[in-house]
Amino acid sequence: MSRPKVCLTSLLLLIAAEAPATAATPEERGYQIAVEADRRNSGWADMTAQLTMTLKNAAGEESRRSMRLKMLEVTGEGDKSVAVFDEPVDVRGSALLSHAHTVRPDDQWLYFPAMKRVKRIASTNKSGPFMGSEFAYEDMSAWELDKFKYRMVGEDRIDGMEVYVLELLPQYEYSGYTKLVTHLDKQHYRPVKVDYFDRKGALLKTQTYAGYKQYRDKFWRASEMTMTNHQTRKQTVLTWSNYAFGTGVPARDFDKEALERLH
Repeated sequence: MSRPKVCLTSLLLLIAAEAPATAATPEERGYQIAVEADRRNSGWADMTAQLTMTLKNAAGEESRRSMRLKMLEVTGEGDKSVAVFDEPVDVRGSALLSHAHTVRPDDQWLYFPAMKRVKRIASTNKSGPFMGSEFAYEDMSAWELDKFKYRMVGEDRIDGMEVYVLELLPQYEYSGYTKLVTHLDKQHYRPVKVDYFDRKGALLKTQTYAGYKQYRDKFWRASEMTMTNHQTRKQTVLTWSNYAFGTGVPARDFDKEALERLH
């Protein structure tokens, strides 16, 4: 999760989170938990990582892609990211640039080196699959606190961890989801599992997180994220490595005009 929107309301809600749960409505409690999760993951400035994307079809057949990711923490508006594919040859140099926003649609562009063309992803197409994976374009953009309304719907235990269960309702236009049900571990407020429900309200996908490690004594990152599509029985696994934080990634790397030189 990305950096919080620091404001007096958020600080007051964070203080209120120390009060007994009965003192808050499910909506207030859900927002308090989201604010705390967001607060714990602020201040990383920029991040780079290597990823392997493994696509699995319903028959279990696999194909792999590798890419580089850069992210920039932006105060007040939304984080920026750029993913550049290195392998296989047919997608090498292809890149996705994302500028996250709060309630207005994120800005996203695709670059295709074979055509030497930058294509803007229309807001109405954000629910489409990213490069044939089970991740939608809207899944590839940074999470922002005000993108959702929150409600605490319960508590649970996953793999021995006690978790909060929150219902998130997208507040941005053209989302492919009616709601997300997120499970955050109580100790570190890290996402453990997210269920995605389609526009008809049916369970569409589940994302799970594994292999968490802490960086700089503060930031927790998963080494594996698995998105399972329950309706198609397809699956995409993202394996993360070589995380680095605060390396001074220049802001110009996240300009639309920079896409052609990132490969």
